[in-house]
Amino acid sequence: MNELEVERQIEQMVRFIKQEAEEKANEIRVSAEEEFNLEKLQLLEQEKAKIRKDYERRESQVDVKKKIEYSKTLNEVRLRVLAAREAAIQTVVHEARVHVRKVARDAAAYRKLVQDLMVQAMHKLGEPTAVVRCRQVDLALVRELVEPARAQYAAQYGAAAPTLTVDAKDHLPPPPKGDDDEGASCSGGVVLTSADGRIVCSNTLDDRVAISYQANLPTIRGALFGTVAAVH
Repeated sequence: MNELEVERQIEQMVRFIKQEAEEKANEIRVSAEEEFNLEKLQLLEQEKAKIRKDYERRESQVDVKKKIEYSKTLNEVRLRVLAAREAAIQTVVHEARVHVRKVARDAAAYRKLVQDLMVQAMHKLGEPTAVVRCRQVDLALVRELVEPARAQYAAQYGAAAPTLTVDAKDHLPPPPKGDDDEGASCSGGVVLTSADGRIVCSNTLDDRVAISYQANLPTIRGALFGTVAAVH
């Protein structure tokens, strides 16, 4: 084999090696591009998932905030409604107190009312002897009504009336100064206690209004706000 043939074979081998190298390089390039595209796609999906998760978290926070705000607003509205209802009821109670105070200013009507209250208190107390407390302004009136009240009790219940003693020292609070006076005052009536002071029957006009208010609260609510509100 001469030198020319040797060089030709070497050139063929070089071309073959180059071709093999180029093919291998192309394979590596294609594989690298595929891996790059796959990695890029995976990273893109991961970022999309993170964004979706963050969006869902923020959307959930917004929903929770909306629910909290709605609940807060609803509670505030309910409280305002309850306050308005209570204010309306207390207006009715106040008007009842004002009316009762007007009755107490009518001498004839008040005289009969006090006597009836004394009879009722004697019956509720159920004691053989009792002490009567009243306002200082009613002291003379109550003393005058002791025997008429005892006589009415005997006739009404068919039994001997309790012995009554009028307390001339420990008086009930004085009459209110006006219709808007909500301080320490008494609109009228009496308080009867047992001889030992352990049993007390308060039959003042203010307590009668309070008792009537408690007993008729569902009816009052129904009249003011309807039958649905009356049960709440």
